[in-house]
Amino acid sequence: IARRHCLLSNENGIGTMMQTCRKINHHVLGRLKHDFTQSVRSLHGSNERIVDLRSDTVTQPTAAMLRAATQAATGDDVMGEDPTANALETYAADLFGKESALFVPTGTMGNLCAIMAHCHYNRSAEIILGTKSHINLYEGGGYANVAGVSCKLIEEDEHAMFFMEDVRDAFRVDNDDHYAKSTLICLENTHNMLGGVALPASYIDSIGKLAHEEWKEHGMKVHIDGARILNAAVSQNISPSVLCAGADSVSICLSKGLGTPMGSILVGETEFIRLARRARKRLGGGMRQAGVMASMGMHALLNHVDRLAEDHARAQKLAAELENAGFWLPRGGKVDTNVVFFALPENCKLKKEELPPLLYEKYGVKIAGGYSSGGRLFRLVTHMDVDDDGIDTAIEGITSLCA
Repeated sequence: IARRHCLLSNENGIGTMMQTCRKINHHVLGRLKHDFTQSVRSLHGSNERIVDLRSDTVTQPTAAMLRAATQAATGDDVMGEDPTANALETYAADLFGKESALFVPTGTMGNLCAIMAHCHYNRSAEIILGTKSHINLYEGGGYANVAGVSCKLIEEDEHAMFFMEDVRDAFRVDNDDHYAKSTLICLENTHNMLGGVALPASYIDSIGKLAHEEWKEHGMKVHIDGARILNAAVSQNISPSVLCAGADSVSICLSKGLGTPMGSILVGETEFIRLARRARKRLGGGMRQAGVMASMGMHALLNHVDRLAEDHARAQKLAAELENAGFWLPRGGKVDTNVVFFALPENCKLKKEELPPLLYEKYGVKIAGGYSSGGRLFRLVTHMDVDDDGIDTAIEGITSLCA
């Protein structure tokens, strides 16, 4: 618009043209400033409280995290010179009892780097993976379309475990030209789609023993998608290093229950991390002054782990109240950590599609729906930004609307 007015003004001389352009630009910028100001006022000026239980990824960074970020010592992490990122990696490796670690932007990239590193030297690699796992369902099929790896899917039971005979049946060596070669077993702890189930160390050790002893000559490895692994450790009162001793690698998400804006850590042996670093570069995950974000991750690991027990207690309260009100919950209502799935009571007059918008409109509570076959399940995830009052509001809203 400004350009057209400027061209039409040429006949009145350059001065008139410039004056017209300035007026139009001033008007446009003024309108943009007004709209932006109104948006900010709308966002911060409302007294309405939002209780967001859709995921623990919605947490906001704390003031202490932001202070840590502004004070972080930085360098070029691709060159290995960011002292804060290096310190975070060293701390995480020690926390999980592994030799080395790698800071990556996302959990999906952490899992993909792990798969690419474990399968680096095997062009016909196949991974053994759970049908309900996050890697299989929610990571864009990266193991196939990016890593170029085949997959053998097996069912998990309600406790997120594989039957050992199913794992043995899925295992393949490269002595038959028809088969890809089994290279990696992937576990998920806690298991998202099975309701935050926490795998015990004894089970992880048994999978590790199968891979490292029975199939040692074939070089089998075990990776844990540990997006919420610290929830698993806290819920079982066990150290991360003991919990993950049977695994070769673990990815740990910093931006879920721990509350950071972004970032995950991948831990494992030194050579594995070297290959994972190469994979991170190919995936576009090399970061420069990564210490700004790594400082928040370090703050979270030092200050936000023990408090995960509060999230678990609130999730268990949600589950108990919903079950008492006639809602259906998996595993008889048992909740290990901070994830709760539920279905509407049979006598509920609401359709499943109606609950989320009504709950938000009337109570300011956000929940996620559409899970499981037929989309009958809803998911609630507790986190550091939802307190006891928020839980009470959610319980009141869900039970009242479905009464």
